[in-house]
Amino acid sequence: MTLPRDIKGRCLCGAITATAMISNPILRACHCDMCRQHTSGMFMSLAVDEGSLVFDGPVTTFRSSDWAERGFCPTCGSTLFYSTIEDGARHPAAGLFADIDDVPLKLEFFSDKCPAGYALSGDHRRLTTEQTIAMFTSPEGD
Repeated sequence: MTLPRDIKGRCLCGAITATAMISNPILRACHCDMCRQHTSGMFMSLAVDEGSLVFDGPVTTFRSSDWAERGFCPTCGSTLFYSTIEDGARHPAAGLFADIDDVPLKLEFFSDKCPAGYALSGDHRRLTTEQTIAMFTSPEGD
């Protein structure tokens, strides 16, 4: 994998395209109640370089909590991103990008909420609900 590299993606119908730069590509999975309700499974996001993510098309957002919003395509309903309101950070849905087969899964959030019907294999960090909340509420982060 040559890094950094540009990646391109799109929603299911193609009405929205996405571009980003990846220098330290990792996949993250979230099993929280909202992500599972939103996607009918886990939400998989791709780490992209800060400020490099650009969407072109009619992105619609829904404020799903006091601290976050979710972006989606108003035509096909594809999930585009999870975004934190306070800092405006957008975490794009990994499924938008076709050319990331070589990107490793490195982190699961809310791993103790993962349904019994599936489990992610491999050697990666798995944070419980308590650990996930502590990570996001810690003044220093993690």
